[in-house]
Amino acid sequence: MLAILGIDGSNGEGVSIGMNVVSDRLGTKDIVKVEDRELSQSEVDVLAVIAPEATINIIRDYTVIDKKRIERPTAVTGVLSCPNRNCITNANEPVNTRFMVLDEGLQCNYCGSIVHEDEVPTYLDVA
Repeated sequence: MLAILGIDGSNGEGVSIGMNVVSDRLGTKDIVKVEDRELSQSEVDVLAVIAPEATINIIRDYTVIDKKRIERPTAVTGVLSCPNRNCITNANEPVNTRFMVLDEGLQCNYCGSIVHEDEVPTYLDVA
């Protein structure tokens, strides 16, 4: 997840990772803590596609000021590249990709190509 979002600690932020932490609701969960950084909306969209059960906590001065469960969006714009080489989004045109979120995966709004959930990391296009 950190690599997908481009978080590697090189910008000076502290990064902590906890894996298989006991959770009353989930049994176990993973925790990623990034200091002095809040996710952009496009990063939240990526997270929602990859980890739709995730929760984001905003903590300031050791206090949780906001806690929200991620909701899977109905569409994502500009975060995936289309696998269809002939799609208009791959033709050097000024067109942002847009994918509809379906049960079977994500469908390109322009050409109809489907990106299945297990393929999402391959087509992520996050700066």
